[in-house]
Amino acid sequence: MSVSFRDYYEILGVNRGATEKEIKTAYRKLARKWHPDLHTSKDKDVAEEKIKQINEAYEVLSDKEKREKYDRLGQNWRDGQEFRPPPEAEGYQFYTGGGAGAGASGFSDFFETLFGGESPFGHPARTGRRGPVQGQDIESELELALEEAYRGGEKSLQFTTRESCQDCGGMGVKGNAFCRRCGGTGATSDMRTLAVKIPPGVRDGSRIRLKGQGGEGSGGGARGDLYLKVKLLPHSVFKIRGEDLETEVILRPEQAVLGDQVSIPTLDGPVLMKVPPGARAGKRLRLRGKGLPHHKGRGDEYVVVRIDIPEHLTAEEEKLYRDLASLRKGV
Repeated sequence: MSVSFRDYYEILGVNRGATEKEIKTAYRKLARKWHPDLHTSKDKDVAEEKIKQINEAYEVLSDKEKREKYDRLGQNWRDGQEFRPPPEAEGYQFYTGGGAGAGASGFSDFFETLFGGESPFGHPARTGRRGPVQGQDIESELELALEEAYRGGEKSLQFTTRESCQDCGGMGVKGNAFCRRCGGTGATSDMRTLAVKIPPGVRDGSRIRLKGQGGEGSGGGARGDLYLKVKLLPHSVFKIRGEDLETEVILRPEQAVLGDQVSIPTLDGPVLMKVPPGARAGKRLRLRGKGLPHHKGRGDEYVVVRIDIPEHLTAEEEKLYRDLASLRKGV
């Protein structure tokens, strides 16, 4: 009999030379995209059909023996709509699938033609006979204001985790069909709220590990870990330059010429800084030890001078500027 051919590589969007890691990555991405829980009733049926195809493709391509058997079809995989097992093929045990589109395994007739009544998720990585398996590690992004990262403290965080499906025990199948609750993925989405302790001085791009707060294990296995990657939000006052900070001070012309003491913001609060006489625009003044913490202490804070020209002058101020201009003529 002929059955409709299925190109499992095309379904997962990978090439025929894809590595195990590439196949797993593609599967996880598609499984998240087409999970029935994420779709409304309007297109839930489409999502369920998609997830079945994705699961079937992954079942074959993630299993070394099944993939080798599938790849040995040779040119037959190019035949398109209808596939007939080649009569000269060696090493195959062909079956005739029942039903119009899926056999007892819950997979397509094409799958049953090649592999018979093997149950879904039949390879060792998905059977219930294996021992305890630790849950997956999860990575999420943690956005922090500069002050939060500097001082540390506690922050409430909401994130979505993938938990083992309670209806099918994480197997993805219930009875002779795919589990409707998890769409055959063996996992469901769950929103969690967690109080996160932020260590003082945490830096942009660093990771905070929360042991045992990752994905749920199976077969009595422990939970994985949760890794929070720190992302520092842009600041209205400070720019981060490695372990140093940079800010600006705006001086009036007379302050720049004669020097002055001005208030400068720092992470520890405002401090008075002495501006030397003759400070030109763009000059960088340093406040030692007012930057970010590091393993040898703290960085510095650099203050860039900007000079503000008054927009409105009183008659007396204008006269003084004119007198100054007269004095400077010819200098």
